[in-house]
Amino acid sequence: MPLSTPLAVEGLTKLYDPVTALRDVSFEARPGRVTGFLGPNGAGKTSTLRILLGLNRPTAGTATIAGVPYRELPTPMARVGGSLSSDVFHPARSGRAHLIAVSLAGGIPRSRVDIVLEQVGLTHAARRAVGGYSLGMRQRLGLAGALLGDPDALVLDEPINGLDPDGIRWMRGFLRALADEGRTVLLSSHVLSEVQQTVDDVVVIRHGRIVFDGPLSTLEAGTAQVRVDAIDRAALAAALTTAGARVEPGEHGMLVSGLDAARTGEVARDAGLALTHLSDEGDGLESIFLALTSDEEAAA
Repeated sequence: MPLSTPLAVEGLTKLYDPVTALRDVSFEARPGRVTGFLGPNGAGKTSTLRILLGLNRPTAGTATIAGVPYRELPTPMARVGGSLSSDVFHPARSGRAHLIAVSLAGGIPRSRVDIVLEQVGLTHAARRAVGGYSLGMRQRLGLAGALLGDPDALVLDEPINGLDPDGIRWMRGFLRALADEGRTVLLSSHVLSEVQQTVDDVVVIRHGRIVFDGPLSTLEAGTAQVRVDAIDRAALAAALTTAGARVEPGEHGMLVSGLDAARTGEVARDAGLALTHLSDEGDGLESIFLALTSDEEAAA
């Protein structure tokens, strides 16, 4: 079983004079959950992940794996695996040769190479030169490298970028299965819709600052808007308000926020009220995300 290995950043600040890439960034990715680290290109996502994996030093603050900085982990590849780029492979080297080199550098048994190649679906291409791989195949190879140490946690930068629809579906299921085993999965993306079906928790960064940190369900709750009507509007409004919704009168029924259409219908049914209209009027989760990250300026 994977060990409990949370990933945490606290008060993280990074200056690239004269640019401040990160400003007091704090969040945690927890075991058994997939955390999406989201924001536009240049928001500071990669800077944060590089500091977490010990590739850059922060100007202030800390980044730890199970409470320990990466550089102080005795067996780092067994605690956390990372893939931050799909362009770090020698084009003339085969995928298998690349993984053998990584395993030797990390003190990982060579037997793990064929295991991870099979895990990511690259066994058939293992002896081909990486220069002939598609972007999606290079993404899988990067994931294989991250898995070599059978780590408790994974840190992945834009892992879905370049994948076709079947690859995206596979990646979603694979990362979900890793989290269900008790591992910590932290992945970045600049498009919420790419990871919406995968993540449990969402951290949104804008201009190097965290603008949202919480469960995906909390973000989704803010998107629910339902138009509803009944013969007895007053009774329906009272029932919905009691259920925690915000109700606004309108020309064509009432506009309900905070409950989705299914829950709105359930509240009406439980109150013995017959509805004359029920429709979903929500703007959608992507609209909320875009509102959080609008007017982005390059920061990292």
